[in-house]
Amino acid sequence: MKTKILVVDDEADLELLIKQKFRRKIREQVYEFVFASNGEEALHTLRQHPDLDIILSDINMPVMDGLTLLSKLPEVSPVVKTVMVSAYGDMENIRTAMNRGAFDFVCKPVDFQDLEVTMEKTAQQVRQLRETLRAIQENNILKMYVDETVLNFMGRPGFENRLLASETVQATVVFIDICGFTSLSEVLPPANVVAMLNTYFDQMVQEIIAQGGYIDKFMGDAVMAVFRDEYHLDRAIDAALAVRAVVQANEDTLPDGTAYRPQVSIGVNTGEMVSGNIGSASLKRLDYTVIGDTVNVSQRLQAAAQPGQIIITESTYQEVKESFQCRPIKEVTLKNKAQPVMLYEVVA
Repeated sequence: MKTKILVVDDEADLELLIKQKFRRKIREQVYEFVFASNGEEALHTLRQHPDLDIILSDINMPVMDGLTLLSKLPEVSPVVKTVMVSAYGDMENIRTAMNRGAFDFVCKPVDFQDLEVTMEKTAQQVRQLRETLRAIQENNILKMYVDETVLNFMGRPGFENRLLASETVQATVVFIDICGFTSLSEVLPPANVVAMLNTYFDQMVQEIIAQGGYIDKFMGDAVMAVFRDEYHLDRAIDAALAVRAVVQANEDTLPDGTAYRPQVSIGVNTGEMVSGNIGSASLKRLDYTVIGDTVNVSQRLQAAAQPGQIIITESTYQEVKESFQCRPIKEVTLKNKAQPVMLYEVVA
């Protein structure tokens, strides 16, 4: 993959030197260089070449110096990484450059072997960032946190429209709640509460991923997971059974010496739902999630479940009765449902 590099320096002979030192890799199309004589010209060049990967910039230049250029780069390209190449290698300039977003610093006179190693390291970082951004666009990864670079990328014209695309899918939603966990915050230090909750969540996540599901969101002490593609309902119930077993096998000792054994209540529902990025594009806060009546019913099934129960509707029971051992519970009236719904418990 070719690395495209912008060299920003007012020394006229540097362009010739760069072309001589890297002539083989230029010929082999490993590197492509473009040149600018100051920061202002560099910004103009960057707008013309949005596929640039690396900037090699001097500090002391006319019109616009390298440190000023650094402060303006995020407005033009949130992806490109800058390596400062300057004779001003004192700690003050290095610190200023790093604080303004420089990726690395190389001192003049340039050791071209060291410069090439630095360029390769920088190019690798840019490639990884571009791959991450591309994966986000294609909705192939889930993200809990994004850094400023990703947010700036999301702010580009047209990106919101692509993110807001949606589709109707057949899937299964599983809601899992840790019963009575909220009350622990009244008797345990916050750090202990968080540590226990994260331990239980991690156990759940491993079982869900093992069955090909993904975590849609964490909500307090509850988890919403989604299963798609072939046999999504069977895999979701297998995951629910595994989650119940692994979480309820835990035992913690509370400050008063009593044992705490967590229990989970689980609701599982399957059917048609809308999948897409939901949220505010203007705030750049979007969650790739599923919505619809099927999702709502799953959450209400979880609310109706007792500790240790995995609850499904009769229609779901008819789909899985040959694969799982279930028993009827009772008829209930769920919110926004005109007719009572018969509930079944998945036993094994």
